[in-house]
Amino acid sequence: MFTHHGDQRTQTHNLQVASLLAVVAGMVNITGFFALLRLTTNITGHFAYFMSDLFRGELREALVFLAYILSFFVGSLGSSFFIERGIRRKKGETVYYLPVLVETALLLLAGFFGGAATSEAPDLVACVLLLAMGWQNALVTRISNSMVRTTHLTGLFTDLGIELSQLFFYRHKDEQQRLRSSIRLRLQILVLFFGGGIFAAFLFKSLRMHTLLVAAMLLVAGLVYDRWKQRTSAQIKN
Repeated sequence: MFTHHGDQRTQTHNLQVASLLAVVAGMVNITGFFALLRLTTNITGHFAYFMSDLFRGELREALVFLAYILSFFVGSLGSSFFIERGIRRKKGETVYYLPVLVETALLLLAGFFGGAATSEAPDLVACVLLLAMGWQNALVTRISNSMVRTTHLTGLFTDLGIELSQLFFYRHKDEQQRLRSSIRLRLQILVLFFGGGIFAAFLFKSLRMHTLLVAAMLLVAGLVYDRWKQRTSAQIKN
């Protein structure tokens, strides 16, 4: 799941990583909205608010939305930097572990301290979550060779619409198999993103911002499973 990259990755690997990260993104999306009344997994709406406030001369409000946008961007930049550095240093099978651990740390930070800060500094908490989601979006884009996006649904619905339309025109067996495989992947991301959101909605009633700790633990479980699977495969080969 997190071990294979480049030509070594298969559709199964992409399905596994997409499943895990889509659930996490769905949980962050709902938790952030319930606790902060802000979108914390994408920046499209924030850019519109930024431009609106800027042209109305409400500079303080505009700067807040600019901070949201930059947080997502910095997360994407940081994640890509660590991945690229790991690849160039030939870290091999562990190149994606550090980025996953950093995202875990960000969610733990927001989960532990975000509850107290939601009333005092909600914008800061939102920035932390947007940083985490920008980080995740770059991570999953790099690891899947741009096949998977998990933090927001705009591009996902676009790709799904394109591929569904192509089913009517690409009739060769290999093309049909490729399209159907990609469509299943995108549908699975959609279902699990919504599932993660519903799961978080139920947890939020009792856990509040601590719901993010559950999301962080899912990432840790994913790393542990990936490492166990790798060692099991190595033992079988030997």
